Amino acid sequence: MYLVYADAQGNVFDHPELYGLARSGDMIVEMLEEELIPLPEGATLVGLPNTRAVGMNPGTGEMLPLPEGSQAVGALLPQGFTRLCLPGYVKTDKSYKLPLFGYSAVVWKDGGFYVGAALTDDPEKWNPLNCDSNDLKAGVSELTAKYPENRLYGHLSNCALGYECLTASNTFLSRWEGAVPVSHSCNAGCFGCISDQPDDSGFVSPQTRMDFRPRVDELVQVMLEHLKTPEAIISFGQGCEGEPSTQAKIIIEAMREVRSITNMGYININTNAGLNDHIRGIVDAGLDLMRVSTISALDDHYNAYYKPRGYTLANVEKSLKYAASQGVYTSINYLVFPGVTDREEEIEAMVEFVKRTGLRLIQMRNLNIDPESYLELIPPALGEILGMKTMLDIFREELPDVVIGSYTHVPPAELARVKVGNVRI
Repeated sequence: MYLVYADAQGNVFDHPELYGLARSGDMIVEMLEEELIPLPEGATLVGLPNTRAVGMNPGTGEMLPLPEGSQAVGALLPQGFTRLCLPGYVKTDKSYKLPLFGYSAVVWKDGGFYVGAALTDDPEKWNPLNCDSNDLKAGVSELTAKYPENRLYGHLSNCALGYECLTASNTFLSRWEGAVPVSHSCNAGCFGCISDQPDDSGFVSPQTRMDFRPRVDELVQVMLEHLKTPEAIISFGQGCEGEPSTQAKIIIEAMREVRSITNMGYININTNAGLNDHIRGIVDAGLDLMRVSTISALDDHYNAYYKPRGYTLANVEKSLKYAASQGVYTSINYLVFPGVTDREEEIEAMVEFVKRTGLRLIQMRNLNIDPESYLELIPPALGEILGMKTMLDIFREELPDVVIGSYTHVPPAELARVKVGNVRI
């Protein structure tokens, strides 16, 4: 498994002698055969600016950084794949912060690229290659023309065409999980927020946050256009917005109006779940699915990353328990990072958290972050680092009734909320 690197122009090469290495947290480690899979369809290779790739001399075991002028290479994985290790590199400029993406280790093996990753879900629906650009442009033209006064469609058209957001694209393609962003404000100050960063953070947000409060009729139009098939999902809470539950009033009004017209499909919210009363109201209005973002089940780690304003991890747990008690299919958007998520204490805490809250699904999501900045922010490891593959094995053994996946699913029929007329209860 040979080292992969890029030159200053972004041309990618495999090294003729040095073996590829990876990182687990801040440690450079050897990659294991069982951690490697062929580079998935839809993955992207990117250079890591201001870095030097580190390889290993297979004869001596010596770790060697490549000369300056080269840079490390990482893979950005499509949904359905969980990275097991980071690229092996050292920074040439320690003050530089890598763009907010989830970089995975890449090597050259048997005549092709391989990555340190595991398949954790069916990647077909979220393969970028399955989003036809001509169909998308036609869908954008059709819906923006049909609803010229709806600011949400205008906003989502930029997300779909400009940022290539697949959830926004689904809204215009009338398929699978579609987006309904609602909030320009947030009750958290996430360190790795992809839509809003302080001027002095050193990070560049890859997306622009929405800057308006949509009307109820705008929400209803988008929801009714999308909820036309039994398996359609419409989701509040997107990367281009803040915390959706801060706009609980308009969400509840829109949900009630939509459910008075159709019982098709599923209504989902992606949320930090810190506002208990707001979440309770949304659940009671007929919510079907709830995905809660978390990075840890340990308070000090959670607080360091999310910087919650006016809520705690205990509030998050309370919201999850209430939603589950009302028949909502609950999951977590688990932001995972090799060398941190697979710490012994993190695994133990998460297993207990899942058991207490009655979660049905753990969505493994690769954390988009500059590794050095993240590791400086959070508490140091207390126990052994077991490895991401071992972590996944433990979850499957300890939580046999919980689905390990990568994105939001329609729940099994026996777990869906019961419908009475046009209302789910």
